[in-house]
Amino acid sequence: MNDEMIAARTELAPHGILRAAINFGNTVLAHRAANLPESGGASVAIARELARRLNVPLELVPFDGAGAVVAVAKDDVFDVAFMAIDPLRAADLGFTAPYVLIEGGYLVRDASPLKSADEVDRPGIRVTVGKASAYDLYLSRTLAHAKITREPTSVEAIELFMRDGFDVAAGVKASLSDYAATHAGVRLLDGRFMVIEQAMVTVHGQNAVRTISALIEELKSSGFIANELAKSGQTDAIVAPPA
Repeated sequence: MNDEMIAARTELAPHGILRAAINFGNTVLAHRAANLPESGGASVAIARELARRLNVPLELVPFDGAGAVVAVAKDDVFDVAFMAIDPLRAADLGFTAPYVLIEGGYLVRDASPLKSADEVDRPGIRVTVGKASAYDLYLSRTLAHAKITREPTSVEAIELFMRDGFDVAAGVKASLSDYAATHAGVRLLDGRFMVIEQAMVTVHGQNAVRTISALIEELKSSGFIANELAKSGQTDAIVAPPA
């Protein structure tokens, strides 16, 4: 291991182990196995590759939503994580450029008069969303008329939508599409309300950010990330362009 990688290991894995926070609520990029270390998805694969290069063990730290990851960013719980880029998160986290682009979409009931994503922001429309998710932060800035109700996770937001007669559930479009395919009486609206830029993040400062940024650019250009998306069947997510 060269001096540069030894320095990177000291910065990114100060406890001698790489602790990677994984948001298993984002099913496009991570899926949890019964045996946690055997979990998969693009985010998990990137974490494994970084740990391999640093020559340290990997510990997956599971979460059900990105908001929960951000909430403990100052608590020395993880070294790296994976989440959507948002300016409100930059105070405590250092972001790479995006490695994957994911669409944000809306789920409605079959009987809903709404047809497309640009029709949602109307008076009287009630939207459920996972608290502090990228789409919650975005919709909080952009919806002027529809009312947002937040649940701790995106899964719970969908459950609330189904149970209590809300008009719309907002989330990752691919995940909502999977839900609609297995649950009768609901459908996706046409279009999208945002493109979610998924990045790798660290709590360890700018030198660490530069290290993981170089890794992400290499894994994008080499086809590593595209291959991991294909292996997990995520055809609705695309590899982000070079930074």
